[in-house]
Amino acid sequence: MPTLVSAAKFRGRLNVARLLSECLLLSLRERMVPLPELLIPVPLHPRRLSERGYNQALEVARPLGRTLRVRLDTASCIRVQATAPQAGLEKEARKRNIRGAFQTIRPPSARHVALVDDVVTTGSTVSELTKVLKQAGVERVDVWAVARTV
Repeated sequence: MPTLVSAAKFRGRLNVARLLSECLLLSLRERMVPLPELLIPVPLHPRRLSERGYNQALEVARPLGRTLRVRLDTASCIRVQATAPQAGLEKEARKRNIRGAFQTIRPPSARHVALVDDVVTTGSTVSELTKVLKQAGVERVDVWAVARTV
């Protein structure tokens, strides 16, 4: 799975992102996960998006939303800080690195959302984004990720 994730994340293999989305979908269905009202892909900073050309979390979330018939929300949250990549940082450094990195433009129109990301390592990124969403009035935030590292 790590090779597939890095192919989707760093090598522009959007077909692999769709495959990873299908794998995530199978896992969600197998575990009978309750559906949220919205899917929110973890946003990239505009500079990183420009460098990469796409947001891998969005590329995983898009087919999920279509298949599950759950709306995709890419406008409520933005990444306001161009943080250093989280890879290679220790847990406490990851927390410091991501602190204050996200902001809501407008509150999401849902009480239950699922954040979609490619990889969760320490959970710092999704924790920070969850905090921002809860401050904006979201009651429940689930995290749907393709891979979890240890």
